[in-house]
Amino acid sequence: MPTSSPAAAPRPDGRRQRADGARSRQAILKAATELATVEGLDGLSIARLAEHAGMSKSGLFAHFKSKEDLQLATIDAAAEIFEREVTQPGMAAPPGVARIESQCEAFLSYLGRGVIRGGCFFIAAAAEFDAKPGPVKDHLRVVYAKLLAGLTHVVREARTMGEIAATEDVDQLTFELDALLLGANFAYVFFDDPAALARARRGVRARLERALPPGRRLTPVASAGARRPSSPPRGRRRPPAGAGSR
Repeated sequence: MPTSSPAAAPRPDGRRQRADGARSRQAILKAATELATVEGLDGLSIARLAEHAGMSKSGLFAHFKSKEDLQLATIDAAAEIFEREVTQPGMAAPPGVARIESQCEAFLSYLGRGVIRGGCFFIAAAAEFDAKPGPVKDHLRVVYAKLLAGLTHVVREARTMGEIAATEDVDQLTFELDALLLGANFAYVFFDDPAALARARRGVRARLERALPPGRRLTPVASAGARRPSSPPRGRRRPPAGAGSR
């Protein structure tokens, strides 16, 4: 009886290799996003990222050909994280004032859960690049403006529905709400002050109360899309030596 021949060695699956490569790139960019938020996007380099991620520089060069290429890809990765962690949960609330509050709450939840160890990537990067012209700043400004436009859209939507007074200026209201979120990010990250998130929540509700049509009041319970996380913060950085609690 003839014997069977030895099984041929399995050939690598091109699709699996591509999927593994995409996952590896995602993991690298997540590490790059956190590193850039803490140490600065301008200082992000392939050598520094390789050290931080425990990889070889040659391995990173397979994904990024230059420091600028890495910086641009990191901005896009941060935008994907923001979309997943802030924009999409915020849009879960019904349109109107509930959705405005939900968007603000989603951002504060993003800070409180420590999704990015150094706070909001875009706030940190914008402060770093505000006076540094070049392709990185240009790309950062386009991506960040698109994210900010989402809040403007939900404010305009609420006014069109009649849930915000017709006398309210959409851009002004958006500016003031965004200022509260910027302030919360700074106080929470720089001063390590958890009370900043509660203050921002109170500020958002107070400003929205003033923006309502006459005779209207905010509902006392936040919408389902704006629920606060029950889990403890993840990845918070340690406060500087000698820093007081907040």
